[in-house]
Amino acid sequence: MEKSKIHIGTSGWSYPSWKGKFYPEKLAAADFLTYYAKYLHVTEINTTFYHLPRKTTVQGWRDKVPAGFLFCPKMSRYLTHLKRLLDPTEPVTKFFTAIEDLPPCGPVLLQLPPTLQFDQERAIACFDELVNFKGYTFALEIRHTSWLQPNAIELLKAYKIAFVMAESGGRWPSGTFVTSNHVYARFHGPNGDYKGGYSKQALDEYATVLNDWHSEGYTVWGFFNNTIDEHGIYNALYLHEKLGSSH
Repeated sequence: MEKSKIHIGTSGWSYPSWKGKFYPEKLAAADFLTYYAKYLHVTEINTTFYHLPRKTTVQGWRDKVPAGFLFCPKMSRYLTHLKRLLDPTEPVTKFFTAIEDLPPCGPVLLQLPPTLQFDQERAIACFDELVNFKGYTFALEIRHTSWLQPNAIELLKAYKIAFVMAESGGRWPSGTFVTSNHVYARFHGPNGDYKGGYSKQALDEYATVLNDWHSEGYTVWGFFNNTIDEHGIYNALYLHEKLGSSH
């Protein structure tokens, strides 16, 4: 079966607040991912940002989803927030070693801290390390306005790293720069506080924009990070159906 070029999901799946709403009340947490995969065919992995998973954990994720399901793992904060992209060899190698048992992935997400300004030399050294890992693509979510300058955008294009188009109610800087053959959007909630739902009108407008990129030949990834409450999963399901991105 040919995979859709529009992939809509949420930023993770392990949310107890979804029980009794999306997840059945009596569903065990260990079965959340399997249930999620009945309705959506892609998810970000948030936990890889906070700590590297055990091999048994990664194998468990792999075994709980059907063929064709896609994971978009989030790069360890050891690289982005502690090392601040410096000396990338160790953190990047450890990260890819930890996730090597995942099935083929969507883009690996790098989320930068709001205090990390654009430094071309630092970025090049990090990006050079990333592209050593063949078979992976990347998306970068910036949180400092200095990354909006032309030099930064051109660098992302040179390395074919997607600029993450983040919708956060103005909380974080963003833009609509297409820097790769894949387009990556994240929705952090109408107020940027990871909760609350988007209106049907807003979702319809986002659907039009994402579908336009798809029509132009880009692979589209869209993730709802308003997951503190159940709105993220329902927004994702609505957009998923609206765009016909079912497998």
